[in-house]
Amino acid sequence: MRVFVTGATGYIGGSVAAGLIAAGYQVRGLVRDAAKAADLATRGIEPVMGDLDDAKALAREARAADGVVSAANADHLPSVQALLAGLEGSSKPLLHTSGSSVIGDDARGDFAGEAIYDEATPFVVQPGKQPRHALNQTLLAAAARGVRAMVICPTLIYGRGRGMNPHSIQIPFLVQQAREHGVVRVVGQGLNRWSTVHIDDLVSLYRLALEKGPAGAFYFAENGEASFAEIGAAIAARLKLGAVQPLAAEAAAASWGGEARAFFTYGSNSRVRAVRARRELGWQPRHASAVAWIGSELDL
Repeated sequence: MRVFVTGATGYIGGSVAAGLIAAGYQVRGLVRDAAKAADLATRGIEPVMGDLDDAKALAREARAADGVVSAANADHLPSVQALLAGLEGSSKPLLHTSGSSVIGDDARGDFAGEAIYDEATPFVVQPGKQPRHALNQTLLAAAARGVRAMVICPTLIYGRGRGMNPHSIQIPFLVQQAREHGVVRVVGQGLNRWSTVHIDDLVSLYRLALEKGPAGAFYFAENGEASFAEIGAAIAARLKLGAVQPLAAEAAAASWGGEARAFFTYGSNSRVRAVRARRELGWQPRHASAVAWIGSELDL
C-alpha cells in the first residue's frame, strides 16, 4: 500500500510514517526543506517537495496514493480541500489529524471538568475551536464524494517519537519552561484534566484505521488521563525541582505565546474515551500512564 503523509517531518506524521514503513508500506512524505528531504530519504520515506498551500501537488499525490495521512496542521482547510479533490470518487482512505482541544472548556486550570466525551456524545465546542470542528465535519461528510475520510482526534500525546522530531508539544514545553525558570509552572491550579495517549499506541490506531476504518468515522485516541497538577508534580520530581507554581491563565497567555496555548492547550479540560476505536477497530493500547512515563522515561 502506498501512503502519502503530510507532516512527515513532524512528531505525529513522522511517527506514523515510520510505523508504516516498519509494517511494509511504501510512504511518500511532504517536505519543504532540502536537508530534511534527505533525512526523510534515509528513513525509507520518499520525499515530496512542497507545502500545504501547493494544492496541485497535494491533489496529485493523493490521486497517486492508495491512502493519505494528513498530519501537518489540524486547522488548515485549503490542504484538506486539495486532498479531498485528489481522492474524490476513489473510495481511498484519508486520515485527518485533529486534536481533543476541540471540546476543551474555559477552566483556566482551576477545576476538573465533569464532562467526559466519547464519539457518540454531542460536542460542546468553544467559539475559538468552531473552525476546527467545522473542518472535521467537512471530512466526515466526504463519503458523499466517494472518499473514505476519517478524523483521528488525539488527546495529550506523550512518548518519544519515531521520526525526525522525537518530541511532542505539551509535556516538553512544560519541561523547557521549568529548565528556564527553575520551577514547573501550570495554568491556574492545574486541576484541569486531559486524557492522554502514548505515541506508539496512536501510530497503531492510524494503521488500523487505514486498513479497515469506515468512511465518516471519528476516533478519539486515549488510554488514561491526568491533571496538569499531577503532570507538573511528576516533571518537578523528575527534574528534582520544588513545588509546582500556579500561573494565572492571563499571565500564561502573555508569556507563553497567546490565549490558545494558555486557555486550551494547558488550561482546559479535555476528557474523552476512545470507545469507537476499541469496539470497531479492535484497537488495544498498551500504555496507560503519562505520569508514570514522565517518572521513568522522560528524556532528560
